[in-house]
Amino acid sequence: MLKNEAVQVKRQGPIGILTINREETLNALDTPTLVQLEAGLGELEGDPAIRVIVVTGAGKKAFIAGGDIADLNSRHGLDHYQQFAEIIHRVFTRFEHSDKPTIGAINGWALGGGTELLLALDIRFVAQEAKLGLPEITLGLFPGAGGSQRLIRQVPLCVAKEMMFTGTHITAAQAVDMGLCNRAVPQERLMEEAISVAAQIAQKSPLTLKLLKRALRHGSEMPLGAALAHEQAMISVVLDSDDAHEGCSAFLEKRSPIFKGR
Repeated sequence: MLKNEAVQVKRQGPIGILTINREETLNALDTPTLVQLEAGLGELEGDPAIRVIVVTGAGKKAFIAGGDIADLNSRHGLDHYQQFAEIIHRVFTRFEHSDKPTIGAINGWALGGGTELLLALDIRFVAQEAKLGLPEITLGLFPGAGGSQRLIRQVPLCVAKEMMFTGTHITAAQAVDMGLCNRAVPQERLMEEAISVAAQIAQKSPLTLKLLKRALRHGSEMPLGAALAHEQAMISVVLDSDDAHEGCSAFLEKRSPIFKGR
């Protein structure tokens, strides 16, 4: 793990930790940081020893305070579409589609791109002191890294519109109340909480988790009838795995299962 890297990659047993490491800019996202973030995710996804990925920011002030405004101001439509927008959409979608469970440890301000990345993560713990928001409208912009579309699928439409139309910040408690985050915890316990839950998940079958994530993602985009048929097919695939029979056998034999991901 190199201190001068914009994104640090760390391993803690079966848990991979990605830290956006630009504390001097409140962990703002620019193109090089996004490229490193994607590379770090790919590294952890490709490591069979890693079963869960935690994402956080360096320092105590910010998870990600947004994008590089000066860089955005230097761009125009087609240039932005083909460069920064293309990259940030690809990276955030890769997090959303990762076969490994992801946990956000939101350690401080999560504004603009910070909230947009949060929306692509599976489970979200937020420091009680943190503030979230999509303030792009105050700059004459709107959320363009997936936020305008993911938010309306995760909270009531009227709530999403108020957040985006006003650009106001919300507290950690409000984020939990609206279902945007799982729970708020004291900042000093944030990583402990994230690692604890990651460790629980890491004990489960990585194969079943992968197939469950795919069933949830694909099913959420289908009508209920098609989604139920998809679920039926996916659980049948799971029952062909060694892990499913190991789990059932361990239960019958009153022992802890040993899942190997096959």
